[in-house]
Amino acid sequence: MSCAPHPAWRRATRPVLAAVALLAIAGLAAAASPAAGRNAATGDAAPGAARGKSQPIPWTTTPIEHLVVLMQENHSFDNYFGTYPGADGIPDGACMPIDPAAGNAGTCVRPFHLGDNEVLMDDPSHSTTTARAQYNDGKLDSFISALNQRNQDGRLAMGHYDDTELSFYWNLADQYVLYDRFFSSAMGGSFTNHLYWVAGIPDASAGQPINTYLDGRKTIFDLLQARGVSWKFYVQNYDPTLTYRTVLQHPGNRASQVIWVPLLNIDRFLDDPSLGGHIVDLQQYYRDLADGALPAVAFIAPSGPSEHPPSNVRSGERFVKTLLQSLMQSAAWPSSAFLLTYDDWGGWYDHVAPPQVDAYGYGFRVPALLVSPYARRGAVDHTTLDFTSILRFIEDNWSLPSLSSRDASANSIVGGFDFAAAPRSAVVVPFSRVDASVPKAPVRGIIFLSYGAGLLLSAWLFFLAARGSRKRREARARP
Repeated sequence: MSCAPHPAWRRATRPVLAAVALLAIAGLAAAASPAAGRNAATGDAAPGAARGKSQPIPWTTTPIEHLVVLMQENHSFDNYFGTYPGADGIPDGACMPIDPAAGNAGTCVRPFHLGDNEVLMDDPSHSTTTARAQYNDGKLDSFISALNQRNQDGRLAMGHYDDTELSFYWNLADQYVLYDRFFSSAMGGSFTNHLYWVAGIPDASAGQPINTYLDGRKTIFDLLQARGVSWKFYVQNYDPTLTYRTVLQHPGNRASQVIWVPLLNIDRFLDDPSLGGHIVDLQQYYRDLADGALPAVAFIAPSGPSEHPPSNVRSGERFVKTLLQSLMQSAAWPSSAFLLTYDDWGGWYDHVAPPQVDAYGYGFRVPALLVSPYARRGAVDHTTLDFTSILRFIEDNWSLPSLSSRDASANSIVGGFDFAAAPRSAVVVPFSRVDASVPKAPVRGIIFLSYGAGLLLSAWLFFLAARGSRKRREARARP
């Protein structure tokens, strides 16, 4: 008896197998195209895409249509990346005098890996007074003595981390952009640097109520609002009742919300829902990503995992990894940039004397990482930058006016991008340290290749099952 399939079975299954094959091919094609399901020109989600339609976004001067900026807390560049290969890190032979007046004749302390000696972790003083003392008219010889004068163990200033603790951040630097001349905007602490971040100005209130000082002074969010550009300020564990008006009613550890979110010191952002409604809890960030509603400009203020000493820096890395992975898996990723930086140097040693552009700063260098499909791969960018460089990029990208003389004259972070190259697919950046020379598989490539292989396997199993069923029917039909 012939073993050829029955013509009716062939006709019935041919459309099924063809459809399955087409689905498999589509899955493989999607793996080759990181922008599948999006407009090829803009990267926006196509109508009916799984994650929803992207918000209409005003025209931009670069392919970046979503900028997300996270400001963490209190670390200098040398404290985090002082031993990173290729960066302007800790010089050979560096040794900080315990008594600057004694000069070379006195005892000095060399930079050391935190945890390798008896020096205990603490929160080094990071006031304006401490910053000026450590700077010491540009001599940079008083990092230890300035802390000693505040009854702290000044040796702590010379401690640093490496890829043992900062494996994820070093992995990001391997794949994306590390800025090694990114300075804090002011020779001081949190609040004045956060003001530079949002408005390009220092805290020059000089004793007057902070809301009075800030009244009428524009922020980057005022400019975005007037231009019709979407924005949000995401705040981890946000308490809308905690503002400058009520800060004394809250414990000190919660009062940081008012410092890290300067808009909560400005009356119009508290009283006008059209402005204040943009300040939301961080959980909204994840919902916005899932809904295809990420705004054009998003600032993020942390809470617990801020990396503020003496907290565990690993918790901050996990926090950042969650933020980044969520962005990478969203429809917004192909046109996004994520910038991580730190509000001040935290009292830690840094060997580069900050340029003094005016009476307020710059302050010491801070870590800064740029992650984007358009970020240069594994680059250390040496451009002189500060927090107003973020404002400068926003102003240039969305055609906004300058806020102050600082952002008008600042270099932009744009040097970290390579817009001549095709955008890169999202990659899984491991938490544990990996060899930078080993390429990582694209997130979407893995998903779609697996999907296509699964469909092909399903088609083959369907064929075998149908063939077995036909043979059983033929056996029963034999005389």
